[in-house]
Amino acid sequence: MTKKPNLAKPNVIPSRRHFIKGAAAFGAGGAVLAGINDGARADGDPIPVGQAAPLTDFAAADGVEFKNGLTLACEEINALGGILGRPLEPYFEDTKQMGDATNVQAVQRLIDRHSVHAILNGYNIGSGAAIQDVIADSGIIYIHYDTTIGHNNLIKSDPERYFGSFQGDPAEYWYGPGFLKFVKDLEANGQYKRTNNKMAVILSAGVYAANIANAIKEQAQNYGWEISLFETVNVPISEWGPTLAKIRQDPPSVIAVTHFLPADLAQFMVQFVPNPTQSLIYMQYGPSIPAFREIAKEASNGVLYATVVGALQDEIGSAFEKRYKAKFGENAGHNSGAQSYDGAMVWATAAALAGGSGEPGNDEQNRKVAARMRSMIHRGVTGTTRFIEKEQAAYTYPTQVNDSSLGMPHQFLQIQDHTKGGGLIAPAPYNTAEFKLPPWIKA
Repeated sequence: MTKKPNLAKPNVIPSRRHFIKGAAAFGAGGAVLAGINDGARADGDPIPVGQAAPLTDFAAADGVEFKNGLTLACEEINALGGILGRPLEPYFEDTKQMGDATNVQAVQRLIDRHSVHAILNGYNIGSGAAIQDVIADSGIIYIHYDTTIGHNNLIKSDPERYFGSFQGDPAEYWYGPGFLKFVKDLEANGQYKRTNNKMAVILSAGVYAANIANAIKEQAQNYGWEISLFETVNVPISEWGPTLAKIRQDPPSVIAVTHFLPADLAQFMVQFVPNPTQSLIYMQYGPSIPAFREIAKEASNGVLYATVVGALQDEIGSAFEKRYKAKFGENAGHNSGAQSYDGAMVWATAAALAGGSGEPGNDEQNRKVAARMRSMIHRGVTGTTRFIEKEQAAYTYPTQVNDSSLGMPHQFLQIQDHTKGGGLIAPAPYNTAEFKLPPWIKA
Protein backbone atom coordinates (compact mmCIF):
# COMPACT_ATOMS: atom_id res chain seq x y z
CA MET A 1 0.00 0.00 0.00
CA THR A 2 1.30 3.48 -0.88
CA LYS A 3 1.88 5.65 2.15
CA LYS A 4 -0.04 8.91 1.99
CA PRO A 5 1.91 12.13 2.43
CA ASN A 6 1.53 13.86 5.79
CA LEU A 7 -0.20 17.16 5.12
CA ALA A 8 -0.54 19.22 8.28
CA LYS A 9 -3.94 20.77 8.96
CA PRO A 10 -3.77 24.53 8.50
CA ASN A 11 -4.83 26.95 11.19
CA VAL A 12 -8.15 28.68 10.69
CA ILE A 13 -7.67 32.30 9.70
CA PRO A 14 -10.00 34.23 12.03
CA SER A 15 -11.70 36.58 9.61
CA ARG A 16 -12.55 36.71 5.93
CA ARG A 17 -10.83 40.11 5.61
CA HIS A 18 -7.52 38.81 6.99
CA PHE A 19 -7.93 35.60 5.02
CA ILE A 20 -8.09 37.42 1.68
CA LYS A 21 -5.30 39.79 2.68
CA GLY A 22 -2.97 36.86 3.38
CA ALA A 23 -4.00 35.13 0.17
CA ALA A 24 -2.83 38.03 -2.00
CA ALA A 25 0.77 36.84 -1.73
CA PHE A 26 -0.25 33.70 -3.65
CA GLY A 27 -1.46 35.68 -6.70
CA ALA A 28 -4.97 36.29 -7.98
CA GLY A 29 -5.95 32.63 -7.66
CA GLY A 30 -5.23 32.66 -3.94
CA ALA A 31 -7.51 35.63 -3.39
CA VAL A 32 -10.30 33.96 -5.41
CA LEU A 33 -9.96 30.70 -3.47
CA ALA A 34 -9.95 32.58 -0.19
CA GLY A 35 -13.12 34.41 -1.15
CA ILE A 36 -14.95 31.25 -2.25
CA ASN A 37 -13.89 29.27 0.83
CA ASP A 38 -14.78 32.24 3.09
CA GLY A 39 -12.42 31.23 5.91
CA ALA A 40 -13.34 27.55 5.82
CA ARG A 41 -10.84 24.97 7.03
CA ALA A 42 -9.63 22.23 4.68
CA ASP A 43 -10.67 19.19 6.69
CA GLY A 44 -13.04 17.30 4.39
CA ASP A 45 -12.27 14.17 2.38
CA PRO A 46 -8.91 14.66 0.59
CA ILE A 47 -8.88 15.21 -3.16
CA PRO A 48 -6.07 13.13 -4.74
CA VAL A 49 -3.99 14.94 -7.35
CA GLY A 50 -1.09 13.51 -9.31
CA GLN A 51 2.12 14.41 -11.04
CA ALA A 52 4.22 12.38 -13.50
CA ALA A 53 7.73 13.85 -13.47
CA PRO A 54 11.35 12.84 -14.28
CA LEU A 55 12.42 12.27 -10.67
CA THR A 56 15.45 10.24 -11.73
CA ASP A 57 17.79 10.17 -14.77
CA PHE A 58 19.07 13.13 -16.80
CA ALA A 59 16.22 15.59 -16.13
CA ALA A 60 15.90 14.84 -12.41
CA ALA A 61 17.05 18.34 -11.41
CA ASP A 62 13.93 19.79 -13.04
CA GLY A 63 11.73 16.87 -12.01
CA VAL A 64 12.45 17.41 -8.32
CA GLU A 65 11.49 21.08 -8.70
CA PHE A 66 8.23 20.14 -10.44
CA LYS A 67 7.48 17.96 -7.41
CA ASN A 68 8.40 20.78 -5.05
CA GLY A 69 6.17 23.22 -6.92
CA LEU A 70 3.12 20.98 -6.62
CA THR A 71 3.91 20.18 -2.98
CA LEU A 72 4.05 23.87 -2.08
CA ALA A 73 0.91 24.63 -4.06
CA CYS A 74 -1.04 21.90 -2.27
CA GLU A 75 0.08 23.17 1.13
CA GLU A 76 -0.87 26.75 0.30
CA ILE A 77 -4.19 25.79 -1.29
CA ASN A 78 -4.99 23.74 1.80
CA ALA A 79 -4.12 26.74 3.98
CA LEU A 80 -6.70 28.70 1.98
CA GLY A 81 -9.37 26.09 2.70
CA GLY A 82 -8.58 23.62 -0.09
CA ILE A 83 -11.26 23.25 -2.74
CA LEU A 84 -14.51 24.09 -0.95
CA GLY A 85 -13.17 22.65 2.30
CA ARG A 86 -11.53 19.53 0.84
CA PRO A 87 -7.72 19.38 1.13
CA LEU A 88 -5.48 18.29 -1.72
CA GLU A 89 -3.33 15.16 -1.36
CA PRO A 90 -0.51 14.83 -3.94
CA TYR A 91 0.90 11.63 -5.41
CA PHE A 92 3.96 11.32 -7.65
CA GLU A 93 5.20 8.86 -10.28
CA ASP A 94 8.62 8.85 -11.96
CA THR A 95 8.80 9.21 -15.77
CA LYS A 96 12.59 8.61 -15.75
CA GLN A 97 13.86 9.14 -19.33
CA MET A 98 10.45 10.42 -20.41
CA GLY A 99 9.65 8.37 -23.48
CA ASP A 100 6.00 8.14 -24.47
CA ALA A 101 5.62 4.62 -23.04
CA THR A 102 7.11 5.59 -19.67
CA ASN A 103 5.10 8.80 -19.50
CA VAL A 104 1.84 6.98 -20.23
CA GLN A 105 2.57 4.25 -17.67
CA ALA A 106 3.25 6.82 -14.95
CA VAL A 107 0.01 8.68 -15.67
CA GLN A 108 -1.97 5.45 -15.82
CA ARG A 109 -0.64 4.43 -12.39
CA LEU A 110 -1.77 7.74 -10.90
CA ILE A 111 -5.27 7.17 -12.26
CA ASP A 112 -5.56 3.45 -11.48
CA ARG A 113 -3.92 3.43 -8.05
CA HIS A 114 -4.95 6.78 -6.64
CA SER A 115 -8.00 7.90 -8.67
CA VAL A 116 -6.51 11.36 -9.06
CA HIS A 117 -8.87 14.16 -10.07
CA ALA A 118 -6.15 16.05 -11.95
CA ILE A 119 -2.59 15.54 -13.17
CA LEU A 120 -0.44 18.65 -12.78
CA ASN A 121 2.92 18.24 -14.49
CA GLY A 122 5.96 20.23 -15.46
CA TYR A 123 7.42 18.98 -18.74
CA ASN A 124 8.07 15.49 -20.07
CA ILE A 125 10.08 15.01 -23.25
CA GLY A 126 8.22 12.85 -25.74
CA SER A 127 5.73 13.36 -28.52
CA GLY A 128 3.75 15.81 -26.41
CA ALA A 129 0.56 13.99 -27.37
CA ALA A 130 0.63 10.48 -25.86
CA ILE A 131 -0.60 11.36 -22.37
CA GLN A 132 -3.63 13.24 -23.69
CA ASP A 133 -5.33 10.04 -24.87
CA VAL A 134 -5.07 8.52 -21.39
CA ILE A 135 -6.51 11.72 -19.94
CA ALA A 136 -9.34 11.75 -22.47
CA ASP A 137 -10.26 8.16 -21.66
CA SER A 138 -10.31 8.88 -17.91
CA GLY A 139 -12.24 12.15 -18.14
CA ILE A 140 -10.01 14.11 -15.74
CA ILE A 141 -8.06 17.39 -16.01
CA TYR A 142 -4.44 17.57 -17.17
CA ILE A 143 -2.14 20.60 -17.08
CA HIS A 144 1.42 20.34 -18.40
CA TYR A 145 4.29 22.57 -19.50
CA ASP A 146 5.70 20.52 -22.39
CA THR A 147 5.98 23.75 -24.42
CA THR A 148 5.13 22.06 -27.70
CA ILE A 149 3.05 23.13 -30.70
CA GLY A 150 2.06 19.46 -30.95
CA HIS A 151 -0.33 20.03 -28.05
CA ASN A 152 -2.08 22.92 -29.82
CA ASN A 153 -2.49 20.89 -32.98
CA LEU A 154 -3.82 17.84 -31.12
CA ILE A 155 -6.47 19.80 -29.21
CA LYS A 156 -7.58 21.56 -32.43
CA SER A 157 -8.02 18.16 -34.08
CA ASP A 158 -10.73 17.11 -31.59
CA PRO A 159 -11.61 19.69 -28.88
CA GLU A 160 -14.49 17.58 -27.62
CA ARG A 161 -12.36 14.51 -26.90
CA TYR A 162 -9.45 16.46 -25.41
CA PHE A 163 -11.57 18.85 -23.34
CA GLY A 164 -9.50 18.20 -20.20
CA SER A 165 -5.95 18.73 -21.56
CA PHE A 166 -4.29 22.12 -21.10
CA GLN A 167 -0.78 23.42 -21.76
CA GLY A 168 0.03 25.99 -19.09
CA ASP A 169 2.55 27.89 -21.20
CA PRO A 170 2.89 28.97 -24.85
CA ALA A 171 4.23 26.53 -27.44
CA GLU A 172 7.94 26.52 -28.32
CA TYR A 173 7.08 27.91 -31.76
CA TRP A 174 6.72 31.36 -30.20
CA TYR A 175 10.38 31.48 -29.26
CA GLY A 176 11.12 32.12 -32.95
CA PRO A 177 8.94 35.15 -33.80
CA GLY A 178 9.29 36.35 -30.20
CA PHE A 179 13.07 36.58 -30.56
CA LEU A 180 12.82 38.39 -33.89
CA LYS A 181 10.39 40.91 -32.38
CA PHE A 182 12.72 41.39 -29.40
CA VAL A 183 15.66 42.32 -31.67
CA LYS A 184 13.39 44.61 -33.70
CA ASP A 185 12.38 46.41 -30.49
CA LEU A 186 16.04 46.82 -29.46
CA GLU A 187 16.69 48.48 -32.83
CA ALA A 188 13.59 50.67 -32.61
CA ASN A 189 14.62 51.86 -29.15
CA GLY A 190 18.13 52.71 -30.33
CA GLN A 191 19.72 50.12 -28.05
CA TYR A 192 21.25 48.08 -30.85
CA LYS A 193 22.22 48.62 -34.48
CA ARG A 194 22.84 45.66 -36.76
CA THR A 195 26.12 45.54 -38.67
CA ASN A 196 24.46 43.69 -41.56
CA ASN A 197 21.28 41.74 -42.28
CA LYS A 198 22.82 38.32 -41.69
CA MET A 199 21.68 35.94 -38.98
CA ALA A 200 23.26 32.56 -38.16
CA VAL A 201 21.04 29.84 -36.67
CA ILE A 202 22.58 26.81 -34.96
CA LEU A 203 20.43 23.92 -33.81
CA SER A 204 20.55 20.33 -32.60
CA ALA A 205 18.52 17.50 -34.07
CA GLY A 206 15.72 17.32 -31.47
CA VAL A 207 12.18 18.44 -32.25
CA TYR A 208 12.25 21.25 -29.68
CA ALA A 209 15.43 22.90 -31.02
CA ALA A 210 14.38 22.30 -34.64
CA ASN A 211 10.90 23.82 -34.20
CA ILE A 212 12.37 27.01 -32.74
CA ALA A 213 15.08 27.24 -35.40
CA ASN A 214 12.59 26.67 -38.19
CA ALA A 215 10.26 29.32 -36.78
CA ILE A 216 13.14 31.84 -36.86
CA LYS A 217 14.04 30.79 -40.40
CA GLU A 218 10.45 31.04 -41.64
CA GLN A 219 9.85 34.49 -40.15
CA ALA A 220 13.31 36.07 -40.58
CA GLN A 221 12.61 37.74 -43.92
CA ASN A 222 9.60 39.56 -42.44
CA TYR A 223 12.03 41.30 -40.08
CA GLY A 224 14.64 42.07 -42.74
CA TRP A 225 17.02 39.20 -41.95
CA GLU A 226 18.85 36.80 -44.24
CA ILE A 227 19.74 33.41 -42.75
CA SER A 228 23.42 33.19 -43.68
CA LEU A 229 24.08 29.94 -41.78
CA PHE A 230 21.60 27.24 -40.74
CA GLU A 231 23.62 24.43 -39.20
CA THR A 232 22.63 21.34 -37.24
CA VAL A 233 25.27 20.08 -34.81
CA ASN A 234 25.58 16.67 -33.21
CA VAL A 235 25.28 16.84 -29.43
CA PRO A 236 26.61 16.69 -26.82
CA ILE A 237 29.35 18.87 -28.31
CA SER A 238 32.48 20.37 -26.73
CA GLU A 239 34.46 21.31 -29.87
CA TRP A 240 32.85 24.22 -31.72
CA GLY A 241 35.81 24.99 -34.00
CA PRO A 242 34.23 24.01 -37.36
CA THR A 243 31.03 25.96 -36.66
CA LEU A 244 32.90 29.02 -35.38
CA ALA A 245 35.13 28.95 -38.47
CA LYS A 246 32.03 29.32 -40.68
CA ILE A 247 30.73 32.16 -38.51
CA ARG A 248 34.07 34.01 -38.63
CA GLN A 249 34.35 33.54 -42.37
CA ASP A 250 30.99 35.26 -42.93
CA PRO A 251 30.26 37.26 -39.75
CA PRO A 252 26.54 37.68 -38.98
CA SER A 253 25.00 40.47 -36.95
CA VAL A 254 23.09 37.93 -34.81
CA ILE A 255 23.82 34.35 -33.75
CA ALA A 256 20.85 32.32 -32.48
CA VAL A 257 21.63 28.94 -30.90
CA THR A 258 18.51 26.83 -30.27
CA HIS A 259 20.38 23.87 -28.80
CA PHE A 260 19.86 23.98 -25.03
CA LEU A 261 22.38 21.90 -23.00
CA PRO A 262 24.21 24.34 -20.69
CA ALA A 263 27.66 22.70 -20.78
CA ASP A 264 27.68 22.66 -24.59
CA LEU A 265 26.61 26.30 -24.81
CA ALA A 266 29.23 27.33 -22.25
CA GLN A 267 31.94 25.78 -24.41
CA PHE A 268 30.64 27.74 -27.40
CA MET A 269 31.17 30.99 -25.50
CA VAL A 270 34.59 29.97 -24.15
CA GLN A 271 35.74 29.32 -27.73
CA PHE A 272 33.93 32.32 -29.26
CA VAL A 273 35.11 35.16 -27.01
CA PRO A 274 38.90 35.00 -27.74
CA ASN A 275 38.17 35.81 -31.41
CA PRO A 276 34.61 37.17 -31.53
CA THR A 277 32.50 38.51 -34.35
CA GLN A 278 30.43 41.66 -33.86
CA SER A 279 27.33 39.58 -33.20
CA LEU A 280 24.56 39.51 -30.64
CA ILE A 281 24.37 36.00 -29.19
CA TYR A 282 21.06 34.45 -28.15
CA MET A 283 20.97 30.97 -26.62
CA GLN A 284 18.05 28.72 -25.74
CA TYR A 285 17.43 27.76 -22.09
CA GLY A 286 20.98 26.66 -21.16
CA PRO A 287 22.18 30.07 -19.84
CA SER A 288 19.37 29.99 -17.25
CA ILE A 289 21.13 27.07 -15.53
CA PRO A 290 23.93 28.08 -13.10
CA ALA A 291 26.27 25.49 -14.65
CA PHE A 292 26.46 27.62 -17.81
CA ARG A 293 27.91 30.59 -15.92
CA GLU A 294 30.11 28.37 -13.76
CA ILE A 295 31.79 26.89 -16.86
CA ALA A 296 31.88 29.94 -19.14
CA LYS A 297 32.63 32.45 -16.36
CA GLU A 298 33.43 35.92 -17.84
CA ALA A 299 32.75 34.59 -21.34
CA SER A 300 29.07 34.35 -20.43
CA ASN A 301 28.71 38.10 -19.82
CA GLY A 302 26.50 39.63 -22.51
CA VAL A 303 24.69 36.44 -23.55
CA LEU A 304 20.93 36.74 -24.15
CA TYR A 305 18.42 34.01 -23.36
CA ALA A 306 14.68 33.71 -22.92
CA THR A 307 11.85 31.71 -21.45
CA VAL A 308 8.17 31.66 -22.32
CA VAL A 309 7.43 30.53 -18.74
CA GLY A 310 9.29 31.48 -15.59
CA ALA A 311 8.83 33.20 -12.24
CA LEU A 312 8.73 36.94 -12.70
CA GLN A 313 11.00 39.25 -10.72
CA ASP A 314 8.03 41.30 -9.49
CA GLU A 315 6.20 41.40 -6.16
CA ILE A 316 4.35 38.10 -6.68
CA GLY A 317 7.32 36.27 -8.21
CA SER A 318 9.78 37.49 -5.59
CA ALA A 319 7.44 36.53 -2.75
CA PHE A 320 7.09 33.07 -4.30
CA GLU A 321 10.87 32.71 -4.60
CA LYS A 322 11.27 33.61 -0.93
CA ARG A 323 8.66 31.06 0.23
CA TYR A 324 10.01 28.40 -2.11
CA LYS A 325 13.62 28.72 -1.01
CA ALA A 326 12.65 28.93 2.64
CA LYS A 327 11.01 25.52 2.27
CA PHE A 328 13.31 23.72 -0.18
CA GLY A 329 16.69 25.43 0.29
CA GLU A 330 18.54 28.45 -1.04
CA ASN A 331 19.71 26.58 -4.17
CA ALA A 332 16.25 25.26 -5.07
CA GLY A 333 15.18 26.03 -8.64
CA HIS A 334 12.05 28.12 -8.15
CA ASN A 335 11.75 28.89 -11.89
CA SER A 336 11.05 25.23 -12.63
CA GLY A 337 8.86 24.83 -9.57
CA ALA A 338 6.78 27.82 -10.63
CA GLN A 339 5.34 25.81 -13.51
CA SER A 340 3.52 23.10 -11.56
CA TYR A 341 2.74 25.63 -8.82
CA ASP A 342 0.86 27.93 -11.18
CA GLY A 343 -0.78 24.97 -12.91
CA ALA A 344 -2.15 23.75 -9.57
CA MET A 345 -3.43 27.22 -8.70
CA VAL A 346 -5.22 27.55 -12.05
CA TRP A 347 -6.91 24.17 -11.69
CA ALA A 348 -7.85 24.57 -8.01
CA THR A 349 -9.38 28.00 -8.62
CA ALA A 350 -11.39 26.70 -11.58
CA ALA A 351 -12.55 23.64 -9.64
CA ALA A 352 -13.72 25.80 -6.73
CA LEU A 353 -15.62 28.09 -9.12
CA ALA A 354 -17.17 25.03 -10.79
CA GLY A 355 -18.45 23.61 -7.50
CA GLY A 356 -15.74 21.00 -7.01
CA SER A 357 -13.43 18.63 -8.88
CA GLY A 358 -14.35 15.33 -10.47
CA GLU A 359 -12.91 11.84 -10.03
CA PRO A 360 -12.00 9.63 -13.03
CA GLY A 361 -15.10 8.93 -15.06
CA ASN A 362 -16.93 12.03 -13.84
CA ASP A 363 -16.79 13.77 -17.20
CA GLU A 364 -19.79 15.95 -16.41
CA GLN A 365 -18.13 17.72 -13.47
CA ASN A 366 -14.71 17.92 -15.09
CA ARG A 367 -16.20 19.52 -18.18
CA LYS A 368 -17.51 22.24 -15.87
CA VAL A 369 -13.99 22.66 -14.44
CA ALA A 370 -12.50 22.79 -17.95
CA ALA A 371 -15.05 25.42 -19.00
CA ARG A 372 -14.01 27.57 -16.04
CA MET A 373 -10.35 27.15 -16.97
CA ARG A 374 -11.03 28.25 -20.55
CA SER A 375 -12.80 31.40 -19.36
CA MET A 376 -10.28 32.35 -16.65
CA ILE A 377 -7.61 35.03 -16.69
CA HIS A 378 -5.23 33.97 -13.91
CA ARG A 379 -2.44 36.22 -12.66
CA GLY A 380 0.14 34.00 -11.03
CA VAL A 381 3.85 33.67 -10.38
CA THR A 382 4.68 33.33 -14.10
CA GLY A 383 2.40 36.16 -15.19
CA THR A 384 -0.99 35.82 -16.86
CA THR A 385 -2.40 32.45 -17.87
CA ARG A 386 -5.18 32.73 -20.46
CA PHE A 387 -5.97 29.81 -22.75
CA ILE A 388 -6.39 29.98 -26.52
CA GLU A 389 -9.83 28.78 -27.59
CA LYS A 390 -9.82 25.23 -29.03
CA GLU A 391 -6.03 24.96 -28.50
CA GLN A 392 -5.98 25.16 -24.69
CA ALA A 393 -2.45 26.51 -24.49
CA ALA A 394 -1.46 29.83 -22.94
CA TYR A 395 -1.27 33.01 -24.99
CA THR A 396 2.14 34.66 -25.16
CA TYR A 397 2.83 38.37 -24.66
CA PRO A 398 3.87 40.55 -26.51
CA THR A 399 4.17 38.60 -29.79
CA GLN A 400 0.71 37.05 -29.83
CA VAL A 401 -1.17 39.65 -27.77
CA ASN A 402 -0.10 43.22 -27.07
CA ASP A 403 -1.80 43.53 -23.68
CA SER A 404 0.35 42.34 -20.76
CA SER A 405 -2.76 41.41 -18.78
CA LEU A 406 -3.89 38.93 -21.46
CA GLY A 407 -0.80 36.80 -22.12
CA MET A 408 2.14 35.10 -20.40
CA PRO A 409 5.27 37.24 -20.77
CA HIS A 410 8.00 35.96 -23.08
CA GLN A 411 10.87 36.93 -20.81
CA PHE A 412 14.24 37.98 -22.23
CA LEU A 413 17.19 37.99 -19.89
CA GLN A 414 20.85 38.96 -20.21
CA ILE A 415 23.82 37.81 -18.19
CA GLN A 416 25.62 41.00 -17.20
CA ASP A 417 27.57 39.63 -14.23
CA HIS A 418 28.47 35.95 -14.42
CA THR A 419 28.36 35.66 -10.63
CA LYS A 420 24.63 36.40 -10.68
CA GLY A 421 21.57 35.23 -12.56
CA GLY A 422 20.34 37.00 -15.67
CA GLY A 423 18.66 40.40 -15.53
CA LEU A 424 15.12 40.59 -16.93
CA ILE A 425 15.43 43.14 -19.75
CA ALA A 426 12.11 42.59 -21.59
CA PRO A 427 9.20 42.78 -22.03
CA ALA A 428 7.86 45.91 -20.37
CA PRO A 429 6.32 46.34 -17.85
CA TYR A 430 8.03 43.35 -16.24
CA ASN A 431 11.65 44.27 -16.98
CA THR A 432 13.94 44.94 -14.02
CA ALA A 433 17.19 45.61 -15.92
CA GLU A 434 18.37 47.42 -19.08
CA PHE A 435 19.96 45.79 -22.13
CA LYS A 436 23.71 46.32 -22.45
CA LEU A 437 25.85 45.77 -25.53
CA PRO A 438 27.94 42.61 -24.99
CA PRO A 439 31.56 43.36 -24.08
CA TRP A 440 32.85 41.88 -27.35
CA ILE A 441 30.80 44.30 -29.49
CA LYS A 442 32.37 47.65 -30.22
CA ALA A 443 29.95 50.54 -29.74
